[in-house]
Amino acid sequence: MTQIFFDKDDGNTPARGQVKQEHTWDLSPLFPKPEAWAHDFAVLQRVYTAIEGFRGKVGESAAMLRDALECDKRISQLIERLHHYASLRSAEDSSDSENLARESQLDNLLTKIGEASAFFAPEVQAIDDAMFAKFLADPALAEWRLRLEKLRRLRPHTLSTAEERLLALGNSALTGHDETFSQLTNVDMKFGSLADESGRTRELTQSSYSSFLQKRDAELRKRAFHQFYAEFDAHKFTLASTLSNSIKADVFQARARNYASAREAALFSDDVPVSVYDNLISTVRANLAPLFRYYALRKRVLGLSEIHQYDTYVPIVASVDKRTSFDEAIELCIESLAPLGEEYCRVLHDGLTTKRWCDRYENKGKRSGAFSSGSYGAPPYILMNYEEDVFADVFTLAHEAGHSMHTWHANGTQRWQDADYPIFLAEVASTFNEELLTHHLLEKTSDPKLRAYLINRQLDDIRGTVYRQTMFAEFEKITHAMEEAGEPVTLDTIRTAYRGLLTDYFGPDFTLDAELDLEPLRIPHFYSAFYVYKYATGLSAAVALSQQVLETGDATRYLGFLRSGGSKFPIPTLRDAGVDMSSPAPVAATLELFARRVTELEELLAGQ
Repeated sequence: MTQIFFDKDDGNTPARGQVKQEHTWDLSPLFPKPEAWAHDFAVLQRVYTAIEGFRGKVGESAAMLRDALECDKRISQLIERLHHYASLRSAEDSSDSENLARESQLDNLLTKIGEASAFFAPEVQAIDDAMFAKFLADPALAEWRLRLEKLRRLRPHTLSTAEERLLALGNSALTGHDETFSQLTNVDMKFGSLADESGRTRELTQSSYSSFLQKRDAELRKRAFHQFYAEFDAHKFTLASTLSNSIKADVFQARARNYASAREAALFSDDVPVSVYDNLISTVRANLAPLFRYYALRKRVLGLSEIHQYDTYVPIVASVDKRTSFDEAIELCIESLAPLGEEYCRVLHDGLTTKRWCDRYENKGKRSGAFSSGSYGAPPYILMNYEEDVFADVFTLAHEAGHSMHTWHANGTQRWQDADYPIFLAEVASTFNEELLTHHLLEKTSDPKLRAYLINRQLDDIRGTVYRQTMFAEFEKITHAMEEAGEPVTLDTIRTAYRGLLTDYFGPDFTLDAELDLEPLRIPHFYSAFYVYKYATGLSAAVALSQQVLETGDATRYLGFLRSGGSKFPIPTLRDAGVDMSSPAPVAATLELFARRVTELEELLAGQ
């Protein structure tokens, strides 16, 4: 049968089978064919029970503990590769039943594996302190010392073997809200079509929505906003119930493991003090005035009688509204990352081109947004829904490339057990790349209009990453506290809490549409609670580190940060790289940069 392959400029959203191969990621380094995945899945079904041979023996000797850890490592690496492939195939097309079946098969097996290995952590925690200290000093466990020290920190929050088994059995049910949300918003919900500024009919989707909001036609932006949110309004009770139950699951698991709150449970594994979270919110709230000035400037330059949320994404400078091909975006990113050295740039360029790390464009059933996903010994893949007329997507590519190169460096330097880095550090590497891209583009131009455009873009980046994500972080703090206090978390209380934050964070001169109260019902990150604050802290650290590299011309400490992976906790890792995130100073400095950029943009656009 003849297949029809679509280009991205024809206004249609192709089915997965109609996308050109060179525009998709090459998953063959993981598994050359689905049959190979099925083979290794069958292997996992046979071998995972080997861990049960260590039941009751973990604390006998350092050598026995080492053997148990190595057995768990072999099983975990197989799980990691199977999960990586299954999740990527599901992300590329979640309407494909075979893709969904793989994830379901693996999830069901992981419940059994979790049950079989539930004894391990309690037995490690049961080793008395004196014996545990001897084990750590034994050369047999030299390669596992850090992992064991991190595991030992969990001692107050590790339950009995029987209790751990029950939590393992219930894991799939407790975390299933994310899948329900994804299926509803990415597959079942339909947003219709819109005529764009040229009169061409385009499908409105989660990905194309951002493209419509970049259009200069204010009425088109307004129609896109109201049409998009009409679909969320039609499903608001279901979505509110899904989010509420996700919050309940977070609180249940925190209480079951003896944490004071769900927030403390989420921050504990990274050894991040709650004060870092609270400092972020208080520092941002103390620096809202420059944000309100920026909204006032945007309103004036765009000639708006009132400013709405859907007016905050269109570039202020109309003359640089342009298309950038994906290949052009690659070259811009590589040029901007030159301060990181030839090896960094060569590896990334090869990954994005000949090695096909990146799945470039939207197709039906594909997960919205963008992400980077890696596993040990495999390429660090990137999912994009790239739109050539959304210049922000160039920055998204740089962002995800930062994640991927962080993974590449960490996996190439650290052992498997020490390579995986936490999200707190991941968001530094990604936003660092965006900062270098901004600097590069500003250095390349003497055109005041283009400079205004780029400054506007940096302002929107800080606005979206620090101000907006901090508002989201405060929403998570409020809603989880409501659940912990026994207050109802319903559609009405969600909307009320969010409306209060919108009022505070957008200011008195901003027009807030009623539909915007539904925004928390469409944010995927809320199903990974207390995640979004790391975007804000990550950008703040990235601003400091990028300035350090650009001012000194030396990327040694930064590359050392990438190579360190998860070999240390986040706060000391960043301190070694040159920034102290236990202090509110990096966040304050980033917001001071925002204020300076607002002033510069006001001066550049004074005559408009």
